[in-house]
Amino acid sequence: MTTPDKNYPDVKMVYSKMENLLSRPVCHFNKDTLDQMLTHFDRSCIQSREMSKRSKESIPGGVQHNLAFNYPFPLVFNKAEGAWLHDLDGNKYIDFLQAGGPTVLGSNYLPVREKVVDLINTCGPVTGLFHEYEMKIAELICRLFPSVDLFRMLGSGTEAVMAAIRVARLATGKKKIIKLGGAYHGWSDQMVYGMRIPGTGRFEAHGIPASCSKHTQEVWPNSISSLEKKLKWNSIRGGTAAVILEPIGPESGTRPVDWEYNRQVRELCDKYGALLIFDEVVSAFRIGVSGAQGYYGVNPDLTVFGKVVAGGYPSAGGLGGRKDLMEYLAAGLQSGKKRAMVGGTLAANPLSSAAGYYTILEIEKTQACDKAAEAGNRLVKGLQLLIDQYKLPFVTYNQKSVCHLETSGVMFVKINYLKIRKVLKEIKQRKHLMEEMGALLMSKGIVTVAGSRMYTSMADTDEIIDEALNRFESIFKSLET
Repeated sequence: MTTPDKNYPDVKMVYSKMENLLSRPVCHFNKDTLDQMLTHFDRSCIQSREMSKRSKESIPGGVQHNLAFNYPFPLVFNKAEGAWLHDLDGNKYIDFLQAGGPTVLGSNYLPVREKVVDLINTCGPVTGLFHEYEMKIAELICRLFPSVDLFRMLGSGTEAVMAAIRVARLATGKKKIIKLGGAYHGWSDQMVYGMRIPGTGRFEAHGIPASCSKHTQEVWPNSISSLEKKLKWNSIRGGTAAVILEPIGPESGTRPVDWEYNRQVRELCDKYGALLIFDEVVSAFRIGVSGAQGYYGVNPDLTVFGKVVAGGYPSAGGLGGRKDLMEYLAAGLQSGKKRAMVGGTLAANPLSSAAGYYTILEIEKTQACDKAAEAGNRLVKGLQLLIDQYKLPFVTYNQKSVCHLETSGVMFVKINYLKIRKVLKEIKQRKHLMEEMGALLMSKGIVTVAGSRMYTSMADTDEIIDEALNRFESIFKSLET
């Protein structure tokens, strides 16, 4: 059993503060502040504005990626380096998005880039055949993750989750999959269930037949009693194939879990004969070189990889785990036993495999996870001082380099179907505040995930964090509570 990190958030206090935030009226920015923000975008982001208009003629909604900033319009970024981003109009930003989490070393890290360029010059990005870096990255991951005997690289985290569930059902002969309410495990049909806000079930499953999520279930996050009740219920109705969870909590730790929670889930899975799947798309090589499972000291049966596994380069996904389970994913023309069908022309391409291999080596060599975590600790401590100084109801906390700033609490709104109109109205108001916060931060030169989540990197020096805090303060001053 591992000793809790001294900087680990007080989970009970986080939830208590969230209750306080939700009990209060939504904060507002004064009109002058919002007008100044909109004027900034109109005057300083002209090329981005024009390109966003043009893109709507050929792209649904105008952007290809869900993380692209879209209020008041998407900004176009054409340079990334270390802790900084630059847009088409020449504006410079502190980068707390870090591509959605993959770039623990900082963006466009030179030693990795040089290796990738060399590989492109020699064999190109893809051959469709076996390449040495497929083996090298698999060997490295097997060395760093005690729970991983074998590793199969895939094209994305979504694909890896699909593979994990397929293996779990094949290995156990059971069908039910339990997830934590509010968690995101990719966009496959069976996983668009209970997303963002616990208790929402198929609320976002537009275009997906109900039969696709027939065997998907959700339980209340951080409630071990809720999980055992569901496992016990399933045990008399065919059993549970697997419990899948983000070990730091749903939505990249937006709903944090107690330090002992993962160990308790492991014990319940063993008790009821279910496999434990850790979705470490965000946490692997960011929380530590052995992922969140090394951090908490809990071994899952299967581990889903993504993001950092390719160092910020494309086709980032994979599944690792026990040998007896992973052999269901054996590639090639083998026959004579049941296999879980997976594939992908670009999976484990030389570019992604090499980028991931050298990124992970550099993370290990430079102790990037610890340095990024130190930046995260400094950022959150500074934000908490500002929250206290300006008497704001906001909630901030971090798990290593995954940092949270809850200003609206929109994903914590409780679903009450008897008062659904009132609930939807509150969600709309709180979502709008989150959009305004994200826009104001962008106007001050800080890029975040929707104004509420931030990923720090090794490139974030004390000076950069302190500069970011000065910019946060300039926004906090203008809030009306």
